[in-house]
Amino acid sequence: MGKIYIYKNFERFWHWSQAILIIFLAITGFEVHGSYYIFGYEASVMFHRYASYALIILIVFAIFWHITTGEWKQYVPTTKKLKEQILFYTSGMFKGEQHPTNRTELSKLNPLQRIIYLSFKLILIPITIISGILYMFHKTIDANDNVIISDMNLESIASWHTLGGFLLMAFLIVHVYMTTTGKTLTSNIKSMITGYEEDESEKNERNNIIEEKHNE
Repeated sequence: MGKIYIYKNFERFWHWSQAILIIFLAITGFEVHGSYYIFGYEASVMFHRYASYALIILIVFAIFWHITTGEWKQYVPTTKKLKEQILFYTSGMFKGEQHPTNRTELSKLNPLQRIIYLSFKLILIPITIISGILYMFHKTIDANDNVIISDMNLESIASWHTLGGFLLMAFLIVHVYMTTTGKTLTSNIKSMITGYEEDESEKNERNNIIEEKHNE
């Protein structure tokens, strides 16, 4: 069985860097909330701010990369085989059924993943980052000694940012679980490290032919 090159170098760098930064932001963010003690309050505030800057810079580069390479098309929603994909995740994979879609370089995400990841990029990440920026610069003094964003409710901003943090952790947990639904528990993670994935299109085609002959 051959291999196909799915994930490019920057894509893998962006994926793992984003994961590390989000996890580190969660650790420092919940410590700022007083959930536990690791670095100390002041250090956690500083680390959280620097990590947030790094994440924003990474996202800017990722947006530029997606636009210039055309990879943004990977997230365009489709209803084709969406029902089959949902049935596969809810029951089919537990019965050993064949995956309804094949991953290729031009189609890396199945229909359900497209919807989930697009929502992650267009809703969840913006909510968390924008609320974080508003929280960070609340009552900040500019060069003219004017208070910035002073009329916005800090408690409301903090609530939105905390909600974003919890939703990001929920997404991360589900995402990690879904990586175990490949051919083996670690095959999806391995492909995101190496960039290569086994090409099962020929194998699936042979299985379909055998199944059709069996049903005749």
